[in-house]
Amino acid sequence: MCGCKQDMAFPDYCARCGGSVVLPPTSHPLPDTTNLPGVWRYAGRLPITPDTAWLSMGEGNSRIVSAAGSADWCGVENLLFKLDHLNPSGSFKDRATAVGMSQAVEQRASAVVCASSGNAAGSTAAYAARAGLPAVVLMPEAVPPGKAAVARAHGAAVLRVRGDYSNAFRTARELASRFGWINLTTTFVNPVAVAGLKSAGYELASQLTDPPDWIVVPVGSGPLVHGIVTAYRELRDAGAVRAVPRILGVQAEGCAPITEAFDSGATEVAPWQHVRTRISAISDPLRGYPADGTYTLRLVRDTGGAMAAVDDVEAGEAVNQLAYREGLLIESGAAASLVAVRTLCGQGTIRADQTVVCMLTGNGVKTLSTEVDPGPVITDTDEAVSRLRSHAALAEGITA
Repeated sequence: MCGCKQDMAFPDYCARCGGSVVLPPTSHPLPDTTNLPGVWRYAGRLPITPDTAWLSMGEGNSRIVSAAGSADWCGVENLLFKLDHLNPSGSFKDRATAVGMSQAVEQRASAVVCASSGNAAGSTAAYAARAGLPAVVLMPEAVPPGKAAVARAHGAAVLRVRGDYSNAFRTARELASRFGWINLTTTFVNPVAVAGLKSAGYELASQLTDPPDWIVVPVGSGPLVHGIVTAYRELRDAGAVRAVPRILGVQAEGCAPITEAFDSGATEVAPWQHVRTRISAISDPLRGYPADGTYTLRLVRDTGGAMAAVDDVEAGEAVNQLAYREGLLIESGAAASLVAVRTLCGQGTIRADQTVVCMLTGNGVKTLSTEVDPGPVITDTDEAVSRLRSHAALAEGITA
């Protein structure tokens, strides 16, 4: 972010300094919202025009619900969930992909490419199918099979790259450069697509009477942090909101380069050397593009926020917590937010009387194992009763 003017026709990292590139904030006065679908509601504030609104599948506009079943578990009185896992392809990535695909259509790109640990793969494949463009998806070799299957179901060419996410990122970037494809990888490599994530911040501000004290965001490289913070800054400067909420960024303990820098007081993020986590959605080691993490680190600190790392076991427990007590099937990368809130409440960083919004960024359906036991087969009602007596929640009521 050296201030060098960039060529947005083929976005990438800065050719001069190699740093992350983001579009400037929308100038004031902020354009009014439109009656167009999905993120095209904010066409005046995002780098899209009504001409490509046909691409929309209703992305964004996700509900906010109270989390009464988990508030006590976390230790806060007012806990809210924003249900971004209900976007068309099952993740918040659709906000960025829709805008990036609009760019690809307007530039008449021959194809799009992305590196993905899972959610961006399905999103890119789905919107590419709608746009009538070929999609190439590079995924780490240990990607959850369900996530790869979603991308393949939409017709994308899916290739697993040996090693971790950063290896897939490098390959996608090289392919984009070699063939002139639009790169929809959801790091900061495509600032046009990343701008679409501002829609999450605009929505939060319109759905809540006052800014929440904290917004909790699962973080790989951090573009969603940028989107939310930028939107709130624009709205604050326009006099529409009084403050920018604090950001709590959440990473996996086995891949936490930004959290490590935050905890150590460092001003720059160093790449993570050895990924040791199964939480695929937020396992980005940032090798080759650590400036993304440094930018996100600065944003978090600028809001007075914090970073937290969650281990795999705790994240799995949070998945169960949300499924059993809230009726929400969320992937572990998003559910980890709940653990982070509980931890910071215990430390006193988050007060019990503060309002906390967790971004539920990814649907858990794509990470369900194909080996999960579907349940016993029965032949009659008597056998059903016999089986149900062993179910903990029903045992007391089935005595006859």
